[in-house]
Amino acid sequence: MSRQHIQDGNGSGAYQVDPSRAAGGLPTAGAAGKRRGAGREYQGDSTEPPWLPAEGTDVLLVTSSPRLQAETERIVAALGAELRTAASAEEALLLWDSAGMVLLGSDIRELPPRRRAPAVLLGLAVEGDNLWQLAAALGAERVAVLPEGAAWLAEHLSRSQAPEPGGLVLGLTGACGGAGASTAAIWLAQEAAAHGVRTLLIDGDPRGGGLELSLAAEDNPGLRWPDLADAKGSIDPEQLAGSLPTAGGFAFLSWPGRRDKAAQPDALAVAAVMDAARRAFELVVVDIGRGTEPLRGFAWDCDRILVVSPAQLRAAVAAARLLQDLPPVEAALVVRGGKGSALDGSVIAESLGLRLHAVLPELRGTAAAAETGRLLDLGKRRSVRRFAAPVLELLEDGAA
Repeated sequence: MSRQHIQDGNGSGAYQVDPSRAAGGLPTAGAAGKRRGAGREYQGDSTEPPWLPAEGTDVLLVTSSPRLQAETERIVAALGAELRTAASAEEALLLWDSAGMVLLGSDIRELPPRRRAPAVLLGLAVEGDNLWQLAAALGAERVAVLPEGAAWLAEHLSRSQAPEPGGLVLGLTGACGGAGASTAAIWLAQEAAAHGVRTLLIDGDPRGGGLELSLAAEDNPGLRWPDLADAKGSIDPEQLAGSLPTAGGFAFLSWPGRRDKAAQPDALAVAAVMDAARRAFELVVVDIGRGTEPLRGFAWDCDRILVVSPAQLRAAVAAARLLQDLPPVEAALVVRGGKGSALDGSVIAESLGLRLHAVLPELRGTAAAAETGRLLDLGKRRSVRRFAAPVLELLEDGAA
């Protein structure tokens, strides 16, 4: 179940809702599956293609907020879709299961019993952190801040009735600083690419110094995040894939490893890039970072999240706190350590209520390799391949 949040960075709220717009163009730079549904379960005759609109595929909006209702009515009307409204969860009970998509206003605090989670939680910018906390509590797939996110919501609704293949988006975040999430992300991307999986590594931390430095790929031609700062609407997946730099057999999208200030893509640009990335690659590995901004952005677009933690008590406590900030998406634990570690990985996983996904090996010289751009050399070790094997199993099991 993919998740993302949408919020316009410039706060203008001025959008032209045009569901038929062409794919957005990308800036040029030097020479350069199966997606989960939008919260809809398809049932009935198995001979019918699941992407064909069923009778009564409409949009259900559950809110008593006049402002949210007016904004949503405007968007849905522009798309030519049918909108049904209900002022409360109780009133929506009979319409819930038959609706093609359920939009929930932030004024609704509880779901009807035994009903699927809403596809999108709608709210206003003034609600701040409370909006994401509510979305996590209700299990909402995505969050849209209105009116700033109106253009994204229109595009999301127009795409929801069409087949949209895509790969698995796997996020990694460290329980504490220096946990090894960036190293793990690089090695996972490298091993997947070695097995012929079309893979993209995304640097999700604008304050992380640039993941490309650990790849010794800062001079490799292709787009970086600042080049995509003005991206809006739909981005052609193949155009994006062909414009990105490569290293270790996989494509990557990094913040530049330079000291000068770089342009920051807003949330709409990030959402457009992530959507195109999902459709262009079989596996998208995201080094999320640990700050509030990356967790709100990239974490909500992940199908799975791996929390990387050293086998230490303080790191385990930090991991428990971090889990409270993650979206309602399947999470698992990666423990960095070995036989001489202070704590056993299975004990840490049990205390956190997470499945132990893998053990990240402690290799001598890893820190130096990250500083000198030689992590890809260490990634060829047998112990690293064993660590990465479970990710390939996710793909083989059809988890995407």
